[in-house]
Amino acid sequence: MPEWIITPGLTDYEDAVAKMEARANAIAAGEADELVWLVEHPPLYTAGTSAKPQDLTDPDRFPVHDTRRGGQYTYHGPGQRVVYVMLDLNRRGRDVRRFVQQLEAWVIATLDEFNIRGEIREGRVGVWVARPDKPPLPDGSPREDKIAAIGIRLRKWVSFHGISINVEPELEHFSGIVPCGITGHGVTSLVDLGLPVSMADLDVALARQFDLIFGAEATADLRQNT
Repeated sequence: MPEWIITPGLTDYEDAVAKMEARANAIAAGEADELVWLVEHPPLYTAGTSAKPQDLTDPDRFPVHDTRRGGQYTYHGPGQRVVYVMLDLNRRGRDVRRFVQQLEAWVIATLDEFNIRGEIREGRVGVWVARPDKPPLPDGSPREDKIAAIGIRLRKWVSFHGISINVEPELEHFSGIVPCGITGHGVTSLVDLGLPVSMADLDVALARQFDLIFGAEATADLRQNT
C-alpha cells in the first residue's frame, strides 16, 4: 500500500506541485513508493487544461495557478481536504477510465460513512449531492450541489494531482469562478449539509475506504479485467 502523509497547516501550491512531480518521477523510475498526500492550501484558483477564460469571473481575488491536470477552474482553500494521489498505474492496470471511476467510487464511499449520498452526473465532473431542500432551477430540474472535485494528470503512467472534498471551506470563495464550467448548480460542504465533520474525521474515512477501493484485492481484480 502507498505511503500516507498528512501535512498540517497550509501548503503552498507551487511547492506542492513541484513535490508531486518529483515524487511521480521517482515512482516511475522505481526509486520511491506510491504516495497519498493530504494537504490544505491557502485560498487560490487553479486552471486545468480545459479552463475557459470567461469562467474566471474575479481574476484579481486570489492567486490563479495554471496547471496541466485535467478539468477546468477549481478553488482550493482552508477547510477543503486536497488529496494528491501518486499511484503507479503500470502495476495497477493501465486503464485511465477505470482509475477515474475508482477515484469517484472512493469519494462516494467516503461520503457514505457520513450518510451523504454522493452521485456522478453525465457531462459533469466531480461528485454531486441532491438538494431537495433548495428551490429547483429555472427549468424545473432539481437542484444539486458539488461537494468534491476530481482532476488528474499522468506521467509515464504514474498519477498525480487527485481529488478535493469540501469539509468547511468558505463557500463564497467559489463565486470568483464558474467551478468546473458548470452553471446553475451550486457548491456545498459537509458542514453546509449540517454535519459537524472535522478534517481528522474525513481523513480516517478516506484511509479506510482507500483500502477497499485500491487495495491489493481490488488491484488484482483490475488486472484480471484489463
